Amino acid sequence: MDTWVWIVIVAVAAIVVLGVIWGAMRAKRSRALQGTFGREYDRTVENAGDRRAAERELRERQKQHDELDIRPLTPESRDRYVRRWQSTQTRFVDDPKGAVAEADTLVQEVMQERGYPTKDFERRVADISVEHPDLVEKYRTAHGIAQASERGDASTEDLRQSVRHYRALFSQLLETDENGVENVVDVSSREEADVDARNVERLR
Repeated sequence: MDTWVWIVIVAVAAIVVLGVIWGAMRAKRSRALQGTFGREYDRTVENAGDRRAAERELRERQKQHDELDIRPLTPESRDRYVRRWQSTQTRFVDDPKGAVAEADTLVQEVMQERGYPTKDFERRVADISVEHPDLVEKYRTAHGIAQASERGDASTEDLRQSVRHYRALFSQLLETDENGVENVVDVSSREEADVDARNVERLR
């Protein structure tokens, strides 16, 4: 067999091997992103319409997050925020709309004090998705209901759900369990309507 034929065979074999290695590395990176972002991975792929584009976006989120100087709250700050949350909790009974607005503000203030950029909602969502991927969709829903509330399009039950979602993220940002932040489950409601997934999606 001619030498040039062997050269072609070796070159083709090398390309195949490199392709297999590249494919394995890409699959490994995909699995790592799926493990980090959970459902947010699937959501990003669906929105992007392309897995590669979605994974580039998620890697960019990780890069931006890694560049942040995230710091813990002092015990004094944590206690102050818990007291403010309890005040917001109490306000819900008489002013659900105001309580939701306060909850949104509290989340942003905690994020800012800990070192997160807070001016842009999408950036807040991106940063939260890296560290708290299980809560990012709740944050989106809470924010959507808060916006609907400003338009007068949210019921008391919608607002209750919004505060619950803010509370879950707020507890994580304070680095305390949810028992450290008063629950909203038993807050009295003036409406009995249930909020289903379709209604929440409508409000977002």
